[in-house]
Amino acid sequence: MMGSMRTNRIRFSWALTLLAAAIFAGNAFAQTQNPAPSDLPSAPSAVAAPPKQDAAPPRKPAAQQPAAPSKPVLESLEPKKKEPAPQPEQPQAAQKAGPEPAQNGDKAPLTAKDSPNPDDFTLKKKVEEVNVIFTVTDKHGRFIKDLKQDEFSVMDDKRPAEAIRSFAAETNLPLRVGLLVDASSSIRDRFKFEQESAIEFLNQIIRPVDQAFVLGFDATAEVTQDFTSRSDKLSSGVRMLRPGGGTALWDAVYYASRDKLMKHQDKQTVRKAIILLSDGDDNQSRTTREEAIEMAQRAEVVVYTISTNLADKGKGDKEMERLAQATGGRAFFPFKIQDVSNAFSEIQEELRSQYALAYKPADFNADGRYRSIDISARNNKLRVRSRKGYFAPKS
Repeated sequence: MMGSMRTNRIRFSWALTLLAAAIFAGNAFAQTQNPAPSDLPSAPSAVAAPPKQDAAPPRKPAAQQPAAPSKPVLESLEPKKKEPAPQPEQPQAAQKAGPEPAQNGDKAPLTAKDSPNPDDFTLKKKVEEVNVIFTVTDKHGRFIKDLKQDEFSVMDDKRPAEAIRSFAAETNLPLRVGLLVDASSSIRDRFKFEQESAIEFLNQIIRPVDQAFVLGFDATAEVTQDFTSRSDKLSSGVRMLRPGGGTALWDAVYYASRDKLMKHQDKQTVRKAIILLSDGDDNQSRTTREEAIEMAQRAEVVVYTISTNLADKGKGDKEMERLAQATGGRAFFPFKIQDVSNAFSEIQEELRSQYALAYKPADFNADGRYRSIDISARNNKLRVRSRKGYFAPKS
């Protein structure tokens, strides 16, 4: 009986042990299935559900975060007087007349301080100086090439020049020549000879340092050869011309002065001239004679005219003579067709027998007004020929 009671006690102990193990395992399982509220993962429905009113909106990624609002533009452009906004240091000139502040996302203009290359900026200063090319001849028309500065007097707008800046006998300055050939139907019968005379002139006068262009005109102007020093190209440009149509002479002079000789850029001092071969009978131009003369003067071009009327001097010849005199050139009136080539030869000699003078006018105003020029030799037996005046630049 004692053995039976011992056996029952052992069985009861095992039963208690198994029950305790079962209870412990059940508690552990319950904790894994029901964690603390702070350890709960977010459920899909919680993400989709609308946030509470007092909850902060979800943060956007850094790339999408809006920039912090800046001060209003008007506040930065017009600072309060009591507390002015600090400004970066600028050169004094830029503070007086600097560019407007950039708006609407536009970039502000570069200044010399911002530029990576300061050489890109050039300081421009107006120089009150007039340049004149002129020739001197004796009573027989021979060129005088050895005169000195003190043998001339210069009047600008009827007042003596304030100072002579430079003076030289220029016989080898590079030439920039425009050959303007009338290709209208009125000169058809003598056109071939005029072409050959022009070609001979270009072949003789154009050197490697010189450049010329060929422009033919009837009712319209056409450049058949642009600036070049090659005589073969210039000859081809002259031979391409064909007579026919009306005559727009003043348009051609205006265009050649403004668009060819004025706009042609040179890094050296050059002598600019137009050789005009025509009968002078304009009937198609929209430009007037005075407008053409003014443009030639602004471009500092000397115009030489050769009449194709031969012995019959008419109204057109007077028009071309006025053009030549106003620009400091000469008007030639051949009596026969062979004299055309002689006129070209005289022009060639004159272009190599000129003086160059630069002076400062007295009482000069940049008002755009026309000012006369009068250069005279102290020797009364000598004759000086130059342009009659110029237009002052506008400030």
